Amino acid sequence: MQMLMSRMRAAMEKYNMIEDGDTIAVGVSGGKDSLALLYALSEMRRFYPKKYEVKAITADMCFLGEKTDFSEITSLCNKLEVEHIIRETELYHIIFEVREEKNPCSLCARMRRGILHDMTKEAGCNKLALGHHMDDAAETFMMNLLSGGRIESFRPVTYLSRKDLYMIRPMIFASEKEVLSAARKTKLPTVESPCPMDKISNRNEMKQLIKELEKTYPALKEKIIGGLQKADLCGW
Repeated sequence: MQMLMSRMRAAMEKYNMIEDGDTIAVGVSGGKDSLALLYALSEMRRFYPKKYEVKAITADMCFLGEKTDFSEITSLCNKLEVEHIIRETELYHIIFEVREEKNPCSLCARMRRGILHDMTKEAGCNKLALGHHMDDAAETFMMNLLSGGRIESFRPVTYLSRKDLYMIRPMIFASEKEVLSAARKTKLPTVESPCPMDKISNRNEMKQLIKELEKTYPALKEKIIGGLQKADLCGW
């Protein structure tokens, strides 16, 4: 966890992600990434030079019409002295049953983010922290390049003028392996995703492609991030 917090601090300071008085909502899905982010941001309140507060927000997809059991995550939040706000949604019903989307991931991500934006504002927070890491940024870059012909990835910090809200991604300098190691060593109570697209999405295909490419081109993910920074693309 110390390594993860070190990576996060470097990103937070480089991109001025946190200011004194911020109240930050952490989007918590139940996976290792969002829980590691929540834990690290909660712990960093004790020593980070800028003072901020943290809340956890969860948009329950309600797969097959059933509420997800987030009780262990709520217990973790209680230990961390963080409020946990859960909203039941109809995302699964709309995307998989009503619209029967064949490629649902992009629509699902947009709709879920919209709900999280609303929850962030309703919770009295001015920033939303998402659990994207370096691997996610590299995969997004490759997906945009190979599928859309665009040279871009998501931004470390994004200002949403219509919501007067900032989205921040404090783990962008940390690899997925480092995040997974931190989550395991801290014994974070992850919730298994019942999503039917889990492990078969376009993102998972891109993850496998990068893994193969790195056999020939080592540290490819780091090189992609370095390229984004050198070219000053997408706020990097």
